[in-house]
Amino acid sequence: MKINNQIYTFNDVKDVYSSYIHDEEDLKRIEKAYLFAEKKHEGQFRKSGDPYISHCIGVAYILAGLQVGPKTIMTGFLHDTIEDTDTTREEIEKEFGSEVATLVEALTKVTRLSDYKNVEFTAENHRKIFVAMAKDVRAIIVKLADRLHNMRTLQFQPREKQIRISRETLDVYEPIAHRLGLYKIQTELEELSLWYLEPEKFTEIENKIAEVEKDAKASLSELRQQLISILNRSHIPFSISARVKSVYSIYKKMYTKNYAFDQIYDLMALRIITETEQNCYEILGYVHANYKPVPGRFKDYIAMPKPNMYQSLHTTIVSNKGHVFEIQIRTQAMDETAEGGVAAHWRYKEGTKYDPKVEQVEIENQLHWFKDFVSMTEEGGDGNARDYMDSLSHDIFDANVYVFTPKGNVICLPNGATPIDFAYRIHSDLGEHLQGARVNGILVPISTSLKTGDVVEVITNKNSNPNSEWLNIAKTNFAKSKIRKYLIHQNADYVREDNIKKGRQTLLDSFRERKINIDLSKVLTRQLFDKLNVKDADDLFLMINGKTILPYQVIEASDQIVYGGKMSDEEIQSQINNRVYKRKNTSDAVILANGDTVLTSLAACCTPVPGDDIIGFVSTGQGVKVHRVDCPNVNREGVQDRLIQVMWNPNVTKLGEYPVDLAVEGHDRPGLLVDIMNTLSANDAKVNKIQAKYNPSLNTSTISMTILVSEKEQLSHFLHALTNVKGVFAIKRVHH
Repeated sequence: MKINNQIYTFNDVKDVYSSYIHDEEDLKRIEKAYLFAEKKHEGQFRKSGDPYISHCIGVAYILAGLQVGPKTIMTGFLHDTIEDTDTTREEIEKEFGSEVATLVEALTKVTRLSDYKNVEFTAENHRKIFVAMAKDVRAIIVKLADRLHNMRTLQFQPREKQIRISRETLDVYEPIAHRLGLYKIQTELEELSLWYLEPEKFTEIENKIAEVEKDAKASLSELRQQLISILNRSHIPFSISARVKSVYSIYKKMYTKNYAFDQIYDLMALRIITETEQNCYEILGYVHANYKPVPGRFKDYIAMPKPNMYQSLHTTIVSNKGHVFEIQIRTQAMDETAEGGVAAHWRYKEGTKYDPKVEQVEIENQLHWFKDFVSMTEEGGDGNARDYMDSLSHDIFDANVYVFTPKGNVICLPNGATPIDFAYRIHSDLGEHLQGARVNGILVPISTSLKTGDVVEVITNKNSNPNSEWLNIAKTNFAKSKIRKYLIHQNADYVREDNIKKGRQTLLDSFRERKINIDLSKVLTRQLFDKLNVKDADDLFLMINGKTILPYQVIEASDQIVYGGKMSDEEIQSQINNRVYKRKNTSDAVILANGDTVLTSLAACCTPVPGDDIIGFVSTGQGVKVHRVDCPNVNREGVQDRLIQVMWNPNVTKLGEYPVDLAVEGHDRPGLLVDIMNTLSANDAKVNKIQAKYNPSLNTSTISMTILVSEKEQLSHFLHALTNVKGVFAIKRVHH
C-alpha cells in the first residue's frame, strides 16, 4: 500500500488553485486565510512532529485539486481555528465574511471534549456536520478533505485509534463521498481504511491484482490497439485509457458477496472518452459488433444515472485472447462528474455572486437523494442524534431502490421498502393519512415491496391513520420513527396512561440496575425536559416506552445538568457534610478516603465496578457520584474543584452485582452470536441485554451487551473468555 503522506507548502496549493482562479481579490483573500491560520496555529504540532499548519495546507491542497471555489479553499485553511485556537466565529466573520464563518463553525465539534468512546457524543458531532450540509453542501466537502488528510497521516496514531478512525471513515464518511460522486476521495478513503483494518487481506488482494495485471497486460494492450484501429475508421473523436478495479471494491465482492477472485470480471477495464451522448452509443455499437459481450453485463447509466450523477455505458467483452475486460464509454463532461462528483458543479463558479441557497436547489435537482436527505434532516434534525444517524445510514446511504412519483421525480429507498416508506419520505402528512397505493397503475397492498423503476402513487384519506402493524411493514427508520411517535401520542387515554406507567417503570428499573438511588421527582426538571426535547414527564415516559428515548440518555442528561454549574469550596463541603454519617463499620460499597461514609451512587456513564480506580464527584443534592478515574466526564475542564477521593470499602467482601456495558467486535460469520452467548453461559455470566449489529462495509458485527459482575477480576475473566471466541478481535468497555 503506497500512502500519499507528502507534506505540501502553501505555494504547492497556490500553484493548483491559481490555475483556475484568476480574480485578484479572491487570490488575496485565500492567501490572507492561510497567513491567518498559520499565525493562529503557531506553536502547535501534530503527532508526527510536523507543524499543525501542515494539516491545514494538506486539506486545502485536496480541495484545490477538486477545483472548488475560493471560499471553500479559505475554509480548508481555517477549518480548525475555532476548535483548536482562541479564534471566535465573530473574528472569522469580520476577517473573511459570514459564508466562511458559517462553514468553519459547522466544522467545529459540538464540544472540545475529545470523548471518542461516547457513542451519543460522536453521533451528535456527525449530525452537526450533516445538518450543516443540508444548508450548504460545501461543509461536507471540506470535512471529507479533512478526513482524507487525517487518513493519510494515520500511521502516527496508536493502533486503537487507527482502527476506530478507519471504521468510522467507512461507516460515515465513505458513504457520503460515494453519494456525492467524489470518486477519488471515496476510493482513497476506502483503500486507507481497509489497509488499517485488514492489512493481511489488503496485501493478499493487492498481490493477486499484480499477478492478473502481469498476465493480462499484453492482451489489454492488444485490445486497446484494436479498438483504436476500429474507432479511427469511424471518425468518431475519442481517447482510451486503462483502469484497474480498486482493492476495496474487490474486497467487498469477495468478503461481502462471497465472490471468488476469478469471478470478478470487471477487474481490468478500458475507458473510452468521447464528445457527445450519441458518440457513446455509436462506439458501443462498434464494440459489440467486433467483440462478444458477456450476457447480463451491459449497464446504461447514461439513460438511468446513478444517484450521485454518475453517467457512463458499461459493457463486458471477451477479447480475442480469451481475457474478460470491462469497457466504459462516456463523454468528457461525464468523466469530470465521475471523478469529481458534486464538486465539479462549482468549477470556476463560486465567487462574489455565489448564493448557497440557489446552489442547494440546483444540487437537489441533480442529486435525487439530496432532497430526501434535506427533508429528513429538517424533520429529524432536532431529535435523538443516534436515531438520526441510524436513519441517515440506512435510509439514505444504503438506499439502492429507485422509484418514481407520478410526476417523474426519483425517490431513493432501501431494499424491501414499501408504499408506507415512500409516503413518509415524500411528507409525514402523506404517511399519516395513507390509505392505499398504486404501483405502475395497479392497486397494491401497502405492504408491497417496491423495486427499481416502479411508479408509485399514494392514495390518502383524512380518516386513515397509522396502526401498530405498520411498524412491522415499514423498512425505513424514518418512517418507523414517525409511526411510533404517532402511536405514542394517540388519544386513547387508557393506552396513553398504560404507556406512561410502563415508561416510568422502565426508567426506575434502569436507575436500579446501575445502583443509583435517586428521587425521581428531583430528576424530572424543566431543564431535563428541554435538554431531551420533551414537553413534560408524561411525554418523557411515553417516549421511553416507545423506545424513542432510551433510559441511559435520561441518566446521562441528568448527570450533565448536575455538572453544569460551578460550586464554591463552601458549597462542596456543605454537600459532603450534609451526607456524611460518622460510622466506620458501614456496609456501603464506596466510602470516603478517610473512612467516613457518604451518600454515593455509581455513575451511569462509566459503570465502575469493585477493583476499578475510582474518583468521586460532588453533585448538587445527590451526594457523590462515583466514576472511574479515566471517565471523560471527570477529566473535563471546570470540574476538578468538585472531585473528592473515594475508595471501595475494604471491610465489605460481598459488594453485590454491577452492570457493565461492553462492545464486542468480531468478523461476521454464522453462529458468532450463539458462540458468544454459549461462552458467557459456560462462565456463569449474567447477561441483562444483548444486541448485534452487522457492519456490511467491513463484514463485521458489533455485539453490544450489559453483563453483571461483582468485581473487576471477574470482569477480566469474562473478557478473557470472550477473546477466545473465534472471530472476536476487540472488546471495549463502553462510555455513555
